[in-house]
Amino acid sequence: MTEETKKEKEKKSPFRVLWLLLGLLCLGLGTVGVVLPILPTVPFYLATAFCFAKSSRKLHDWFLKTSLYKKHLESFVEDRSMTKGTKIKIIVTVTLLMGVGFAMMGRVPVGRILLVIVWVFHLWYFIFRIDTRQEINKNEE
Repeated sequence: MTEETKKEKEKKSPFRVLWLLLGLLCLGLGTVGVVLPILPTVPFYLATAFCFAKSSRKLHDWFLKTSLYKKHLESFVEDRSMTKGTKIKIIVTVTLLMGVGFAMMGRVPVGRILLVIVWVFHLWYFIFRIDTRQEINKNEE
């Protein structure tokens, strides 16, 4: 399949608008997460990059050039590492949100068990699978 045929096929995809809207929603939620610590920024920006890649090359390229992407996601995408502070923020946020879900599932023991399994996997992944890098001091640059 030639490059031109791929581009024509992408433009005709009925899911293109859905990916675009989902990307915009994730961008909005991620941006709100910069200000409100209850929303994690990194997962929403990862989803934004994915959705924009599926919907529009121009939007994807634009997003990769923004300071939001560079500040919150670029280092993770490049070397799969995060600062200790970023990891702690994500772990605390997910733990709080899952704790609320756990409390609300008082009468659903299977749901509680599944939440605990997901939470333990989340902890394991962030602690052991994502490298911790040193925070770069802006004065040193």
